[in-house]
Amino acid sequence: MTTHLQLAIGGLGPWEIILILAVVLVLFGAKKLPELAKGMGQGIKEFKKASRDVQGELDRAMDDHPTYTPPPAPQITEQTSENEEAGDTKKDA
Repeated sequence: MTTHLQLAIGGLGPWEIILILAVVLVLFGAKKLPELAKGMGQGIKEFKKASRDVQGELDRAMDDHPTYTPPPAPQITEQTSENEEAGDTKKDA
């Protein structure tokens, strides 16, 4: 049975995680690791802030009432039938 923790880390065992951490330590050195962790923390913080901003904007957009008003319907007049009758008399002449 898999737990949430196993799904979160991709099913890696403890030895695989230790190996990955050792490789990172060798590649970047002990002095660079705190800087990398700080940068990752700031990146995650900015990502969460942007996510909250987008979610808030979507919520505000869903709460707003639409301001669109449709144009008025065209009015039908009797002028069209008068024009047709005038056109018929001109054809006769």
